[in-house]
Parts: sequence; structure tokens; C-alpha cells
Amino acid sequence: MNRILIAEDEPRIAAFIEKGLRSHGFTTSVAIDAQSTADMATGSSYDLLILDLGLPGRDGLEILEQLRGQGEIFPVIILTARDDIQDKVAGFEAGADDYLTKPFRFEELLVRVKARLRNATTSQTQEEMVLRLGDVILDLRSRKIKVAGQAIELPAREFTLAETFFRNPGQVLSREQLLDRVWGYDYDPGSNIVDVYVGYLRKKLGSNLIETVRGMGYRLRA
Repeated sequence: MNRILIAEDEPRIAAFIEKGLRSHGFTTSVAIDAQSTADMATGSSYDLLILDLGLPGRDGLEILEQLRGQGEIFPVIILTARDDIQDKVAGFEAGADDYLTKPFRFEELLVRVKARLRNATTSQTQEEMVLRLGDVILDLRSRKIKVAGQAIELPAREFTLAETFFRNPGQVLSREQLLDRVWGYDYDPGSNIVDVYVGYLRKKLGSNLIETVRGMGYRLRA
């Protein structure tokens, strides 16, 4: 299940895109300004970013350049009212993979999203599709995990949680971040669902692999 970040400050447009993508099986999150876009996209497990250029706080092109400068390689589709050729050139030069102007038809956006995700998947190397830490190996293609050579069965949600940790080794992830990235805020932020699932992973992957950072969240020992 691909995760898509929608950076759009207009609630009506954001809701329209989110509803459409979710109806096609995507998991979505929405960022309503430049700062939240940068925070959510940095070091994240998102597979694609739909980026409005007119975000409150900073220009979307600045955010895109920042993300590319930090090494973020997920596809970015710019979705904006700016339709001048100079704006399009600037968007691609900043690191965009596609550029769509408003007003737009959702069907066209969906086709572009699928195409960019397909291109991103085929361009990934085998090494990028396998995450390793010590004797634990996550194969993202087969969605299987091995611990010291032993195959371990993980339900989909547990695997996604494990993948999130393995994509961010050594980084403290708050419960709110994990809820967003794994559950998409389908659960009450006050729920202990994250703690429960971390407990499941510790039992299956090793009790010392994921450490609790008091008052902050959890961290995968790098």
C-alpha cells in the first residue's frame, strides 16, 4: 500500500484529492503549510509527494529543493495554479518529477501518480528493496522478514511499523509520527495502539532492537 503526502493548504482541494486517492487504495496524509510539509516529508516513509507551490510560510519550490538537498528521492508531483512555462521549468529544475496545473481532473492526477510510483519502483535496485540491521532483514518486495536466518511472519500492520523503523535507524519517532505513518491517524492519538504493536515487534525481532526514549517515543538501535 503506497503512502502519499498531499501538501495543500486549501481544505476543499486537499479533501478532494485525499478522498479520491483513498478510494483507489492509497494511504494519505495532508500537510497544510510549508513547515509541516518539510517536517513530514523529511526522513519519511512516503512513496510520493503531491506538492502545491503556494503553501503558507515558504514557497513550495524552496521546500522541494530542501528535500532533494537532503537526499529525499521519492517522486514529487507539483500541483499548482502557476501555469507559466518559466514556473514549469523552475519546478523541474528544483527536482520535480511531474507538473500538473489547476484546475485539474482527478483522473489525470491519478494516472500521473500511478505512473510515477511505477517508475520509482522499477528504478529501485535490489539493495534498496532490502533493509538490513544486524541479523534482521526486511525484504520489501516479498514483504517478508528474517531474524538470524529464521523467517518470521508479520501481519501487514506490524510489517509496516517495522519498515518505518528500519527506514529511520537511530531516529527517535514519536507516537504521533508512527500513528501517522502506519495508521494514517485512523486511531485516536491518545490510544496505546503504538505501544502495543511495538511490544509485538520486540517479541518477534528481539527485545533490545527497539528502545523507548522516555517522553519522546521509540528508536531503532542503529
